[in-house]
Amino acid sequence: MNNFELEALLNTFLKPQAIKDYCPNGMQVEGKPDVKKIVTGVTACQALIDEAIAHNADAILVHHGYFWRGESEPLKGMKFRRIKALIENGINLYAYHLPLDVHPEVGNNAQLAAMLDIDVKGGLEEGNPNSVAIWGELKSPMSADAFSSFIQQRLNRTPLHIDGGIPGDIKRVGWCTGGGQDFIDLAASKGLDAFISGEVSERTTFSAREQGIHYFGAGHHATERYGVKALGEWLAQQHGFDVSFIDIDNPV
Repeated sequence: MNNFELEALLNTFLKPQAIKDYCPNGMQVEGKPDVKKIVTGVTACQALIDEAIAHNADAILVHHGYFWRGESEPLKGMKFRRIKALIENGINLYAYHLPLDVHPEVGNNAQLAAMLDIDVKGGLEEGNPNSVAIWGELKSPMSADAFSSFIQQRLNRTPLHIDGGIPGDIKRVGWCTGGGQDFIDLAASKGLDAFISGEVSERTTFSAREQGIHYFGAGHHATERYGVKALGEWLAQQHGFDVSFIDIDNPV
């Protein structure tokens, strides 16, 4: 498939025009015109680029790409080396940030729900059809300790659990993958039992304790590895691409 046709296909599926983001979604670096082999991964780090080169990939598809709002603009240092490697090897770089978080099928939030056996009920942000944070119910309610162990088992990473001090099992859960910890206040206002995200801030501890809601910080990378993997599988199954998911280790 032509590289710009692939971008159009992804844009049709993920609808980036429907959500305001703080980075460009779609093709970020143009490479060779014909795309057959794609490497997917969470972040377009140098290690992922090196893997793509080793795989003779025509394109890289990631959740975290480049050109974030407010970042330094000059192409030098780490940024230069990454983009130089892409251009020299003719590798197209495609990145989808918030559109990949919120997609109802392959999105990070939807995939995390499937991993954790949560029935999705809707968005936390009322009136926003593209709510970045969502909520649902555990198919099998469990204690906070049991749920923490369950998250560790499913994501292969021990979560940080901040005890909200509420009795009984966890059933109603809110979540936002990646850096969505500040949605905990909205989740608490909705009377949810727990909130899950990737990262934790100093203020998150007191939000959980003082508002009576459990918080689970399960890792930015760990909560967001499944969306881009699912997107790559969709490209392979529905459109015949040769796709390899490369999971570059990241403990954060």
